[in-house]
Amino acid sequence: MASADSGKKPQEKEQNVPSTTTEEDFSKDNYGIMPLIQSKEKIDRELVSVRDINEKLAKQTIWVRGRIHTSRGKGKQCFLVIRHQSATIQAIICVNENVSKPMVKFVTTISKESVVDIEGEVTLTPSPIESCTQKDVELQVKKVFVVSSAEPRLPLLIEDAMRPDDPVIDGIQAPHANQETRLDNRVIDLRTPANQAIYRVEAGVCKLFRDTLDAKGFVEIHTPKIISAASEGGANVFQVSYFKSNAYLAQSPQFYKQMAIAADFGKVYTIGAVFRAEDSNTHRHLTEFVGLDLEMAFNYHYHEVVDTIGDLFTQIFKGLAERFTTEIAIINKQFPCEPFEYVEPALRLEYKDGLALLAEAGVQMGSEDDLTTENERILGRIVKTKYHTDFYILDKYPLAVRPFYTMPDPNNPKYSNSYDMFIRGEEILSGAQRIHDAQLLLQRVEHHKVDTKQIKSYIDAFRYGCPPHAGGGIGLERVLMLYLGLGNVRKTSMFPRDPKRVTP
Repeated sequence: MASADSGKKPQEKEQNVPSTTTEEDFSKDNYGIMPLIQSKEKIDRELVSVRDINEKLAKQTIWVRGRIHTSRGKGKQCFLVIRHQSATIQAIICVNENVSKPMVKFVTTISKESVVDIEGEVTLTPSPIESCTQKDVELQVKKVFVVSSAEPRLPLLIEDAMRPDDPVIDGIQAPHANQETRLDNRVIDLRTPANQAIYRVEAGVCKLFRDTLDAKGFVEIHTPKIISAASEGGANVFQVSYFKSNAYLAQSPQFYKQMAIAADFGKVYTIGAVFRAEDSNTHRHLTEFVGLDLEMAFNYHYHEVVDTIGDLFTQIFKGLAERFTTEIAIINKQFPCEPFEYVEPALRLEYKDGLALLAEAGVQMGSEDDLTTENERILGRIVKTKYHTDFYILDKYPLAVRPFYTMPDPNNPKYSNSYDMFIRGEEILSGAQRIHDAQLLLQRVEHHKVDTKQIKSYIDAFRYGCPPHAGGGIGLERVLMLYLGLGNVRKTSMFPRDPKRVTP
């Protein structure tokens, strides 16, 4: 990085001084626009993160890099709020023996969202600054240099993007950015404290998923995303040109997880992109999302796997509550949400029990019908009231509504050894015991009218002996949306893809 104090060209210095100034600017070396950083040299300077500035640094002079969040000039002084990621601090520059009038004027002209380096003395505030995260300290500015200027007219104002979806201030509807505006200007939108926190929590979910399964003896694998046949045997796939033939984008890593079990890996998981060509413009559907998938061999009953997955979620919920208290509070400030509840071990109900609970509430369904989205929500509210949990497992789904590779229930051929898991009344995992017998699998393939030629290698994997196994697929963005109560999966997808959006 080029030095803020050296290497300036004469004309760059002159730009800092208003044309009406005739006297020497004694602060001319303490402010300005830095030369473009092209890694010409290394500077031995420590930049302190805004979030780390506190009372312990009082009376110390430090360097900080951040964005101009707000700027308010007043006579011979200017009040700034400097933002770095989700942390903010007030900075004050005023005319004194070390700061000239042109320097203060220059600071007032720096556009919002510009990146600046500031040298300042940390001082204690007489009263808390409620508008900043660093409430008990502020910076007395000594030097300021613009590292990267933002255009004066922003397509999206950060203060609008930081407001709730339906903001009311003092009884008046306040301006805010709608979802499409946010997504069209996603890079700016992602700078808000809530978004900075959301994607750190999302990273935390992935890490907890990995760490928990690693501790349980799972192996992380990586599966193809270009495949020869539809993973789920349906039509909701993206077909792509593949040299002289066609291929598909993977709907899930399902086949490859199972083939890894047949190859004696025992317990596997994968994290990767999943593609669904569904023309669903809902709050919870994306055409590309991140799948957290796992599969494991079991000894004698698929509930060994169900219990493992239930505990996996328990560990994720515990970890989020312990490690991300600050981030969740930042998110809740913009997007208020009821605290998340769960029980340990995870609640498991059978599908027929769920239908009985719905019937008690006046909702009638056929025993072999799949749950609608609305009935899922109703059942979620009933379970929350009755069992005090936002997370539960629904077991023994009707066989007719599950994929061809699902193991039938041995006691009732209308049902299956399959399960879904729910957060706040919406499905976040679908799973089952898989058929590991080649002959039974062929029967189910024929029943579902799936082309056996297209999945020959998958079926062959079970001809050579395969242990019983089960697993499930989780949608990362949906888990986070529901856990945080955000209401739309596009808030948890950094650059979402849906039927109407493929940019930015």
